[in-house]
Amino acid sequence: MEKRNTKKKNIRVKLIFNPISGENSESPVQLMDVIKEMQAWNFTPEPYLIKPDSVITEVVNEAIDQGILMIVVCGGDGTVSSVARALYGTPVILGIIPLGTQNNIAFSLGIPTDIPEAIALLRMGKRFKIDVGMCVCNGISTPLIEICTIGLFSSLYSAGDDIQHGDITKIGDFLSTLTTTAPSEIQLILDDDREIKASGHLVIVSNMPYIVHHYPFGSDDSLTDGLLDVLFFADLTKMELINYMIQGPGTGGNENPRIMHYLVKKIIINTNPQMPIMVDGITLGSGSVQLEAKRKALTVITPKIIPNMIAKRGDLNEK
Repeated sequence: MEKRNTKKKNIRVKLIFNPISGENSESPVQLMDVIKEMQAWNFTPEPYLIKPDSVITEVVNEAIDQGILMIVVCGGDGTVSSVARALYGTPVILGIIPLGTQNNIAFSLGIPTDIPEAIALLRMGKRFKIDVGMCVCNGISTPLIEICTIGLFSSLYSAGDDIQHGDITKIGDFLSTLTTTAPSEIQLILDDDREIKASGHLVIVSNMPYIVHHYPFGSDDSLTDGLLDVLFFADLTKMELINYMIQGPGTGGNENPRIMHYLVKKIIINTNPQMPIMVDGITLGSGSVQLEAKRKALTVITPKIIPNMIAKRGDLNEK
């Protein structure tokens, strides 16, 4: 096996691989490619294949207890988010080899989708501490890695995700939910106790410069500014909302004045009637949620220079 040009010592890592990410038929080949390439870069990967009943937090905690200092996750945004949540607040480093459909988290961090390039980055990149959101819903705290949705998109997520992965039988469920979901009175309580109240279908909160299909959402330094981006879609019809999302949500350009954008450290969101709340594809409950930005709560491996100058704030720690 060819060794890459590195004099760095061998590193033992936990390799968490999701065999249902991306193209299912390619998974066995991809796993072997990943292991061989990691070994060529002087990594000793200890693979774990995710199963339907896997508890990622237990897998990560066991690896940490064994002295492993880097967890490498192979999968899409859902898999990356689940591992990142388990690593929240720990000194253990997260490495990402994106193998999913959207790979938005990797895109936001400047991580390439090419497997050899992503693995080379694990050796040649930088340790970068990013902010993470914390959501509290029904008394349960959940780290927010990419996106929190309150309202219509949370209702549509399950059917939409199934359709995206090829199950066209869910189109009827998607359209039924879309046509029957009514707006709610939505109340936002911002950092300074300022209250915003209006009727609407959707609130989106994110800590990423991009969301979903690489749509621009936050500012260039979203990952390090200690703030959460909030978009409140007030009094938009469903068709206006869908048209806006098709064009791509974001904070730039000429925004509809009914789309309110806030930058907050903390926010409380209440809805009546209660609307569903989802974080990174996980349903938390309904009605009310409190969110707060947590500074430098997760360490990831990124390129030396991250696109859009995310690294300009000087939060890179060279090792």
